[in-house]
Amino acid sequence: MSDRLFLNRREFLVGLGAMTAGVVSCQAQTSNQPEPATSPTPTVSPVTLFGAGATFPYYLYQRWFAEYNRMHPHVQISYQPVGSAAGIQQFISGTLDFGASEVTPTDADVAKVKRGAVFVPTAAGGIAVVYNLPNIKSGLKLSREVLPAIFLGEITNWNDPAIAALNPDLTLPDLPIAPIHRSDGSGTTAAFTAHLSAISPAWKDRIGTGLNVEWQTGTGIKDNAGIAAQIQQGSGTIGYVEYAFAMQLELAIASLQNKANEYISLTEASVTNALASIQLSDDLRGSVPDPDKPGAYPIVTYSWLLAYNEYPDASKAQMLKDVFNWGLSEGQKFASELGYVSLPTEIITKSQVALSQITA
Repeated sequence: MSDRLFLNRREFLVGLGAMTAGVVSCQAQTSNQPEPATSPTPTVSPVTLFGAGATFPYYLYQRWFAEYNRMHPHVQISYQPVGSAAGIQQFISGTLDFGASEVTPTDADVAKVKRGAVFVPTAAGGIAVVYNLPNIKSGLKLSREVLPAIFLGEITNWNDPAIAALNPDLTLPDLPIAPIHRSDGSGTTAAFTAHLSAISPAWKDRIGTGLNVEWQTGTGIKDNAGIAAQIQQGSGTIGYVEYAFAMQLELAIASLQNKANEYISLTEASVTNALASIQLSDDLRGSVPDPDKPGAYPIVTYSWLLAYNEYPDASKAQMLKDVFNWGLSEGQKFASELGYVSLPTEIITKSQVALSQITA
């Protein structure tokens, strides 16, 4: 049987050699024939976009841009979270491709933008009042009288009777209150101080509202991430950050009294309820510093993409529209997991219409 296997193997190898010779022979006969034409592999020119501004949407933008780059490697998007004030100024001066802010530029500022301005709501969320107290990780309630009084420096200790009366089930420590606020021009500050102005005549008269205000007490720290880190490290501290930053560091968040006299926790549902109170103008600007709906968390805001009407580079104009249209559709699925809320359907539609106004 082994001889037969050997012969079969030999016959197979001989046959294979003959077939190979035939292939080589055919190749030799056609070697003078021209090679068939092939189409060159298409190349896509790289497109780079540079943006800067609010820290509020940073985690969402970071995810959007990374996901979009993974699908379209030729698109590189750089975003610097330098604060809303700096983002507005750089947008006005034309030193970037897009800006971001929780406060839209004023009409006077818009008049300075030679290429025209388009405002596009791209993110939304709540401003968390975060704190660090020994053995109190949840359950702290702050009223419409107590919250501004803390940041005015009128209530200075955690076991103050005004706080204790709101929290009979908590053992509040005999510990100084250490307020932390933003030191840079901030849209988060603008939303927070707008709320304090709406609920406290004393705050409105003495401090007011803005990207920057003259704080009467506390320590200034740059950006949302900086405040979140300071709260995490400092016992007795209290401050305000966009919820995504509180979520990342698992910070304790106070329940706040809303206009309907309810103590409301910051949740996706309570923020969504509050956003329903905001009626945007035709150019998509607007805010509500003290939502009146039951179940509404009291400090919420949109974050806007600041884009130009006209771009000198057609590829940048198109890519900006493509990226943010993707963010407004497919990218919405990342909002909740990152500490934001999905935009209402009607706002998404209006935002996409606004993006269509961008031309080259």
